Amino acid sequence: MNTQKTRWKPSVTVAALVERGGRFLVVEEETSAGLRFNQPAGHMDEGESLVAACAREALEETGCHVTPRALVGVYQWTVPAGDITYLRFAFDCQLDQVEADRPLDDGIVAAHWMTLDELKATRERHRSPLVLQCVEDWLAGRRMPLDTITHYD
Repeated sequence: MNTQKTRWKPSVTVAALVERGGRFLVVEEETSAGLRFNQPAGHMDEGESLVAACAREALEETGCHVTPRALVGVYQWTVPAGDITYLRFAFDCQLDQVEADRPLDDGIVAAHWMTLDELKATRERHRSPLVLQCVEDWLAGRRMPLDTITHYD
């Protein structure tokens, strides 16, 4: 009989904070709880750096090519049911180019540009409390240089 306990591991995700003219890029996505708003965000692929994952997720979910410029913060959040804990690395990103005709990831209904007030007004439809917290931290000027993160190939 195997009595060794399985090691708990958080789910590591990345998020892109992209601002343009006072509006933030968000996706509207299908979830088990209905349509929700989130930053372009997702899980890392095996062997991928956090920075590369952020740029890839933004492209796949919005059709936007972005360049991560700084780390805004690292966030730990456990889903209220307690079954998943997310460890989110949120990045300040520069918008480089938009591919308007690019198909979006499965489950993504649309990409939107929302003001802080619009985000606050739709808080009950956010995927998690991290959506608004990341924007507020970005607005507060929280930035850490990318060399704060080291990726070994």
